Amino acid sequence: MRQFFKYVLATITGMLLLGVISTLLMIALIAGLASSDKTVTVAKNSVLELKLDKPIGERGFENPLAGFTGGQASTLGLHELKTAIRRATKDDDIKGVFLNLELVQGGMASLEEIRHELLEFKKSGKFIVSYADAQSEKSYYLASVADKLYLNPQGTLEFNGLSSEPTYFKNLFDKLGVEVQIFRVGTYKSAVEPYFRTSMSDSARLQTSTFLNSLNNALLADVAASRSIAPARLKVISDSMLVHNADDAKRLKLVTDLGYYDQATDYMKGKLGLKKDAKLSLLDLGDYAKNNEDDLGSGTDKIAVVYAEGDIVTGKGGNSSIGSTRFAEAIRKARLDDKVKAVVLRINSPGGSSLASDIIYREVMLTKKVKPVIASMSDVAASGGYFIAMGCDTIVAHPTTITGSIGVFGVLPNLGPFLSDKIGITTDRVTTGKFSDFPTVTRALTPYETQQFQAEINRIYADFTTKAAAGRNMPVERLRRFASGRVWSGTDAKARGLVDVLGSMDDALRIAARRAKLKEGDYRIQQLPRQKTFAEEIFSSFGAEARQRAVKEEMGPFYPMYVQYKQLSEMRGAQARLPFELNVR
Repeated sequence: MRQFFKYVLATITGMLLLGVISTLLMIALIAGLASSDKTVTVAKNSVLELKLDKPIGERGFENPLAGFTGGQASTLGLHELKTAIRRATKDDDIKGVFLNLELVQGGMASLEEIRHELLEFKKSGKFIVSYADAQSEKSYYLASVADKLYLNPQGTLEFNGLSSEPTYFKNLFDKLGVEVQIFRVGTYKSAVEPYFRTSMSDSARLQTSTFLNSLNNALLADVAASRSIAPARLKVISDSMLVHNADDAKRLKLVTDLGYYDQATDYMKGKLGLKKDAKLSLLDLGDYAKNNEDDLGSGTDKIAVVYAEGDIVTGKGGNSSIGSTRFAEAIRKARLDDKVKAVVLRINSPGGSSLASDIIYREVMLTKKVKPVIASMSDVAASGGYFIAMGCDTIVAHPTTITGSIGVFGVLPNLGPFLSDKIGITTDRVTTGKFSDFPTVTRALTPYETQQFQAEINRIYADFTTKAAAGRNMPVERLRRFASGRVWSGTDAKARGLVDVLGSMDDALRIAARRAKLKEGDYRIQQLPRQKTFAEEIFSSFGAEARQRAVKEEMGPFYPMYVQYKQLSEMRGAQARLPFELNVR
């Protein structure tokens, strides 16, 4: 009887907790939906505050419950951010921009676009003030456009160049008894190196050094122009790490003032003619961006912008991935819509499934037969990301875009030794033919199977390079000199004919309009594909989060191994990806 009451009490408690959680979620959902429709009234003498304290993506997404539900994290949309700054430039009630920046989570090309908008804002005669307690290299890149740069007297400024630090798993796999069978084409296709090496190969080190230096040189050139410091001098400051503290930053003229937050706000009050005890009207970027809805242009004709951001996967994908089915449908929709006169494919992707990339590429090729298709490369458009761009009429990239990586690889783990030796699980098989169980993850491949797998990778690489050469109008032998999985900066890619124009998303739109014979103001922008709403994202995330927690609980200390296995198992078929998980900092 005691056990009966114990189970009843547990059930009632669980139901109560579920009810409380459901109520909280419903309240948050209603609040989120209500706040998304709320417009903002701008007070006179306002200052637009940019914190940029969330990851920057191509399109914004607000999920206040991301930490609880495990759904897509909130992101700042690059389009929304640029539009807000552009509106503030013309808004008579906004007199300045306050850059309250520390850690900025965005790629170099995205930051370059934001920086350009801030420079345009300055041309209107309005002021820009920045403040930071501590500042990273990327946040300083943006802050360097300011008229006044305040750094906390006890703060720090990171200004010592860029770096990239891949992680290697070979020793872990050796200890666990996991054999990773590798298939690839391209000397520089080093995406698989973390599975069979403990450090960079010479080719991986060479290409990483080349494009990192190209990105760093572009950063230094922009900062040098804004701070009126000779580029050569700025490079010495960076390479020698001459900035150790706030005093060094001030002495070397990287910042204009050492001061605290209140001193920065007092300066802005002075610029607005306010007394020190007056309240400064700081307008939050998120609130101000809610008034952006009417900034997609007007007219009956349209330019469709297809945002392709994340890993390229087969199927529908989601807001943070490029699903072949979903994106093929989006491009097809733009092609079949007579009001769409041109298409801009905005790409921010390290690549992914070779099959999925080819499906999207096919829709690009069909569309360019009937209307202009322009590729706009963001932070990364590499491997599969380059694949879906290479068929476009014109490819536009930033100098700091990471692109190229024309190569293919395949990975097949052999978990047999791990299963039998580490956790005591064995397998057996019955087949109707010699190769009926191919491919499998519970045994090593035979020499013949290995040969066939590699032959398929070679075939896909030949197809990739042949199509790329046709898209770039160059002999395939010449293109393959720039392929082999090698990564290039946008600047270096243009020098080799892999891209056509160095420029921004706005440049790509102008090219599309010109090719479609559309005049400015006579067309509007249609954004594709449709994003999941806040409500859809929340409710779709519950099942995935519950499964993840259950697996983590069940696997215990083996969970990290499961994560790596999951990553490997999801690489179905040949992969066209960046040579490694890139994290430039």
